[in-house]
Amino acid sequence: MNEVARRRPRSLAHDVVDALGRRIRDGSLVPGEKLPTEAAIMEEFRVSRTVVREAISRLQAASLVETRHGVGTFVVGLGDAATFRISPDQLGTLHDVIEVLELRIAVETESAGLAALRRTEENLQNLRGALTAFTAAVEQGRDAVGPDFQFHLEIARATQNHHFLDLMATLGGTMIPRARLEPPGPLTPEREAYLRRVNSEHENIVDAIARQDPDGARAAMRTHLANSRERRRKLAEAK
Repeated sequence: MNEVARRRPRSLAHDVVDALGRRIRDGSLVPGEKLPTEAAIMEEFRVSRTVVREAISRLQAASLVETRHGVGTFVVGLGDAATFRISPDQLGTLHDVIEVLELRIAVETESAGLAALRRTEENLQNLRGALTAFTAAVEQGRDAVGPDFQFHLEIARATQNHHFLDLMATLGGTMIPRARLEPPGPLTPEREAYLRRVNSEHENIVDAIARQDPDGARAAMRTHLANSRERRRKLAEAK
């Protein structure tokens, strides 16, 4: 059994990043060397393509690898120790999560506007694929954290500005508030209703991006993230 499959990680992508990062740091993968293909990484770590892409994005954000479109992903060095990070232990309270949501409102509102101006048909397909995966997860009684993160990551990708993508990849799946604050388990009717509202907000964002309406996309994203922030504020006030 491979080094990731032996464990039960909180994040499959984190485990892939940890394993590949360790190989880069110990010299098993050297600068200039091409990483295995997505398919090979999927097979080795027994994870989905979505997980592999999130892991590669995190490695890019850490300055460990770079992707050359149409060629592949290559090791570039040992990374930058000063790279921006929000670690899981910095997201332990409602106040911490609200602060990250404030950061996301600032960044992702503009990200959505740029995505509306610059998106490709492939970007739209990927966004709609994330919507479909989110809906399927809710229908199956799951919390849809993975598809939720992928949705926001695809919007960053659609800006065609890698800095937005790198920042979102650095935040990782922990940026989804319920990934940190809500217990695992079957969906309650209340949580299911909430997730359906979230999905409706996602659809509004995609609709604006599809019709290349930057102001509409910004407004839809701001509304979506502000609603999430207000929900957490009410929870904090109730405690």
